[in-house]
Amino acid sequence: QVQLVESGGGWVQSGGPLRLSCSASGIVFRTAVMGWYRQAPGKQRELVAAITSGGSTNYVDSVKGRFTISRDNAKNTVYLQMNSLKPEDTAVYYCNARPPTPDRKDYWGQGTQVTVSS
Repeated sequence: QVQLVESGGGWVQSGGPLRLSCSASGIVFRTAVMGWYRQAPGKQRELVAAITSGGSTNYVDSVKGRFTISRDNAKNTVYLQMNSLKPEDTAVYYCNARPPTPDRKDYWGQGTQVTVSS
């Protein structure tokens, strides 16, 4: 059974930092593409950042230079370091895992709320 458990969300003032963590089980973590998505009220879920098994990363333009995604394969954990947070970063953040399986199935965490006050 695949489980993705996020932690680290919360409330922060504009300009402050937060670090999200996502601990994975039930998958071969080191082979999976890991991503962080977010969904704000009334908006579609969007990809924030992703990291491949080889460590390549990509980011949505709005977070480039402020957010950093990283992974620790020994701990089966992916992180999202968020700096210089803005009110528009307020959303529920979801961890996503995409192992390299033929059915291309992916998995989601339960989400963690990030609230940035101005």
